Amino acid sequence: MEDVYAYDAYCFDLDGTIYIGQMRLPGVNSFINNLRSRGKRLLFLTNTPVHTKEDCYQRLLSLGISCQPDEILTAGYLSGMYFAEHAPDAKVLVVGEVALRRELQALGIAITEDPYQSTHVLVGMDRKFNYDKLHLAAKAVRHGAALLATNPDSCCPVQGDIIPDTGAILSSIEAASQQKASVVIGKPSRYYAEKALQLLDVDRSRCLMIGDRLETDILFGQQNGMKTALVLTGISSREDIGKTDIVPDYIWPSFNEFIMEQQAHPKPSNVLQVEKA
Repeated sequence: MEDVYAYDAYCFDLDGTIYIGQMRLPGVNSFINNLRSRGKRLLFLTNTPVHTKEDCYQRLLSLGISCQPDEILTAGYLSGMYFAEHAPDAKVLVVGEVALRRELQALGIAITEDPYQSTHVLVGMDRKFNYDKLHLAAKAVRHGAALLATNPDSCCPVQGDIIPDTGAILSSIEAASQQKASVVIGKPSRYYAEKALQLLDVDRSRCLMIGDRLETDILFGQQNGMKTALVLTGISSREDIGKTDIVPDYIWPSFNEFIMEQQAHPKPSNVLQVEKA
C-alpha cells in the first residue's frame, strides 16, 4: 500500500469528514495544510443539495480551511450541469430547497410548479417536505416526467443527531409514483467522478478519496478507480465494514489520530488492512 502522502490528488467529502454542523473536525486543517505544502491537488466533493457551491466555500473559509471556489463540487451544482448537458430544454419540478433552485437557475434551467408541464422531477433534501409535495411530485412522474435525484444519501450527520436526507424523500416519491429514479447525480455516480477527475487532471489511480460513508464516498472511489480512506467521524463505523463488500484501503478513527500515528511512526504509514467478511 502506498504512503498516504504519495498521491497526486485528494478528494474530501464534507459532512462527517471535514465538519459536522459548524464544528470543524480535529486534525482536518493540519492534514489539508500538509497536503498544500506538498503541492497536492485537492477537491471537496459533497452530496449536499441544500447548500450552493458558494455556501460551501464560505463555510469552509469560516472554519479556517484554505480553499478556492473551483475546488468545490456539490450534488446540486452537478444536477444543474447534468440538465445543461443532457436536457437543456427541460422544465424541472423541484422537490428541494432554495439552494438547489439557485444552482439550476444559475445554469439556465427552467423550473416549473406545474406537474402537467414538467418534463423532469428533481428530488433533493427538503427539510419542509410534506404530503402535498409528495403528491405533486408523484403526479408529475405519473404524467410522464422523468424522476431524478441529486444524491442517494438516506441520512446526514449533524451535531448531536442524524437527520433524513434525499434518499428517504426519494423512496417515498418512488413508492407513490411506482417509478424508480432513472438518474442519481451524487456520489457514487460515474457522472460525478468524471467531473471531479476533469478538474483534477490526474490519473484516477493517483487520487485518494476520503470520506465517512461506505456506500457513497468509498464506493465512489472504488467504482471510479481511486484509492479510498474511511474516517470514522461520520456515518459509517468499523463494524459496518464487516457487513458489506465495500472495503476501504485505509481506515482512520479521525484525521487527528492519523496525524498522531504518523508522528509516532512516520514509516511505514498507518495503513490498517481490513479483511472482507
